[in-house]
Amino acid sequence: MSSLLIWIEQSALGHFVRESGPWTYPIVNLAHILGIATLFGSVLVMDLTLLGVGRAQPWARAVVARAAAPIARIGFVLAAASGLGLLSSNGSEYVGNPFFMIKFPVIALGLLNAALIARSASWRALVAGELSPAGERRLAGMAAMSLACWTGAIAAGRMIGYW
Repeated sequence: MSSLLIWIEQSALGHFVRESGPWTYPIVNLAHILGIATLFGSVLVMDLTLLGVGRAQPWARAVVARAAAPIARIGFVLAAASGLGLLSSNGSEYVGNPFFMIKFPVIALGLLNAALIARSASWRALVAGELSPAGERRLAGMAAMSLACWTGAIAAGRMIGYW
């Protein structure tokens, strides 16, 4: 892991972020925060809807879920791209950081869970307006897992700087 972090830090991107002026790192950091906010805001709305908060009718849940999912994807892409920029600026400093080692597996679990939701029969039934009570429970369980993963990723990411 340390050799990968050092390689990323010594890459052209790492040199660019460190050497292109005093505003580059803050702008990349801002982009990362905006990506996280976009991702988590969309996920929060979608997951709370799937958990039944607000007691929305199934058709309303489908509308919210279909609207929030592409926004969450955009947020993830922005967070991941800017996160690579942040990592490239000082990746070797994260060697041995336990929160760094927690963040990425939790993100992987969140992405796997999102893929499973999107490919599930329950999701297709929700979008089609034919969600059964059993499908509702399955989606609620996956939504709870999603909230746990993304909250864990944000918490671990925030704690990295304090180690």
